[in-house]
Amino acid sequence: CALPIFQGITCTFEPGATTAIVGGTGSGKSTLVNLLPRLMDVTDGCVLVDGVDVRDLRLEDLWDAFGIVPQRAFLFSGTVGSNVRFGDAQASDEQVWTALETAQAREFVDQLPDGLAAPVEQGGVNFSGGQRQRLAIARAIVRDPLVYLFDDSFSALDYATDARLRGALAQTTKDSTVVIVAQRVSTIMNADRIIVLDGGRIVGSGTHAELLDTCEAYREIVASQAVLGGSR
Repeated sequence: CALPIFQGITCTFEPGATTAIVGGTGSGKSTLVNLLPRLMDVTDGCVLVDGVDVRDLRLEDLWDAFGIVPQRAFLFSGTVGSNVRFGDAQASDEQVWTALETAQAREFVDQLPDGLAAPVEQGGVNFSGGQRQRLAIARAIVRDPLVYLFDDSFSALDYATDARLRGALAQTTKDSTVVIVAQRVSTIMNADRIIVLDGGRIVGSGTHAELLDTCEAYREIVASQAVLGGSR
């Protein structure tokens, strides 16, 4: 029989707090966040939202609570405006522009000849990877969800844009539950809590400073990125 992905996982994601999840390839980061909106189900144990098992909720009600930005940002054939409004079909132009500004996308959308009416090809292939990520983030922001799930959603952004976006998000998401899966430590080092996964287990949990003192796996991640950063 197949071995379980997780072993003894227990964690809580609090409203008004940002929780980051880090770990090596195959450690279970994306699988963990996919369990929350029930993109997959647990085979043992349970996932609770506000104390209710997600399997006891209507999928429509559950999904209404989430704004999800996946690893691979996907855009639909249409316009910039229609893609952002996929998060909220009733959003006004002002709300769309505000979401774009928070997502650090307003500047490049402003430069498009048709602005919000600018065409988007299927998959967003007429935009760069970083632009697609920012438009997908704007789509989640305009939704104004209770829970934001960012699954390695900042990887295509340069460090300066990443920092500006996280600063703008802090105010927008201050009352929501924010969960971030990230490869870059710089993206999550100011999170309220960082969970370190290794082989389907939680091997560390705490702030950046706490983990540097207590978690060897986290120190190795930080050290590897410092080496890579120094070689560029």
